[in-house]
Amino acid sequence: MINENEIDRIVRRAIERYFKDLDGEKPCGIYDMVIRCVEKPLIETVLRHSQGNQTRAAEFLGLNRNTLRKKIKAYRLK
Repeated sequence: MINENEIDRIVRRAIERYFKDLDGEKPCGIYDMVIRCVEKPLIETVLRHSQGNQTRAAEFLGLNRNTLRKKIKAYRLK
């Protein structure tokens, strides 16, 4: 089972790799990039585990159902 500490390590490693790959270039919009990269698969996975039930998925995520619906629409998820 993945825990919070493991998720932290994965994110840290990915961001460190991102900076290394920039090779001196100035980063821009890192926060939005990371949120987009993490949020979409998070929502997809939770929706799958809630068998597509948006009310349950919103509860699992700690979001308002309408907020989840906006995110589903924004990420063009089914």
